Amino acid sequence: MACADCFRGNIHEGTPKGEVSHVHGLPTYISRPPSGTASRGIVVIIPDAFGWEFGNNRLLADNYARKGGFTVYLPDFMNGHAAPLRMFDHGRAFSTSPSILTKMYHLFWAVLDVIPFFYHCNPWSTFPVVKGFFSQLRKDEGATQPVGAAGFCWGGKHVVLLTHGHELDGRPLLDAGFTAHPSMLSIPGDLAKIRRPVSFALAAKDDQISPAKAAQLKSIVEALPEPAKGEAFVIERTGHGFAVRADLAEDDVAAQAARAEDQCIDWFNKHF
Repeated sequence: MACADCFRGNIHEGTPKGEVSHVHGLPTYISRPPSGTASRGIVVIIPDAFGWEFGNNRLLADNYARKGGFTVYLPDFMNGHAAPLRMFDHGRAFSTSPSILTKMYHLFWAVLDVIPFFYHCNPWSTFPVVKGFFSQLRKDEGATQPVGAAGFCWGGKHVVLLTHGHELDGRPLLDAGFTAHPSMLSIPGDLAKIRRPVSFALAAKDDQISPAKAAQLKSIVEALPEPAKGEAFVIERTGHGFAVRADLAEDDVAAQAARAEDQCIDWFNKHF
């Protein structure tokens, strides 16, 4: 299951530069490479619990497009059931308030807010939607371009599932995947089924993946035979959510988030 850190973090400043349209049946935020730059391939972001409208996720899409030269899609895989942004306020108040009553108040409302997300967005319900999108993508523009998926927290599980041998007309739905601090992974079960390469950026302190599990994950994915062989890095002094919801006012934290961003871009450049 997801952890409390899946619903905490910081909202980043900045104005997304992309556009909103419908892609393969889903509302989608689209960010394109700079003008005059040919697209190197398509990267689909499968986001954290806060979904496709969350500004942090859209800004990340813009960075991938600008730095990597990718066409980036950020679809609404949650059918409008993303966790509400007021979860940040509940989490902050719960952590900082000295009042037990205040803590209980915010805990109560946080639980009420998160129940619909868990109900509508469990992977067993949402993975068919994700798979359907990638199937249409591979049939359309993905027929001539490489396709990658970048998943964060909630989205990380879906990236790994996509690599489990799913194909369309003999071609994998995914050429390569990336995930930072994935949630709900079954280790080693989900890893043993990987058939396409995945790069993992793991948090050093993460309730979802302990240091022992991280070491196990690294040993498994880096020992997979080609073309499934992946990589895994543990980013020191980080917690769950660092690649999406880090406090960028802190230099070390900003650098750690940037390292995960560069890891993702480098990985897709290698496999596209």
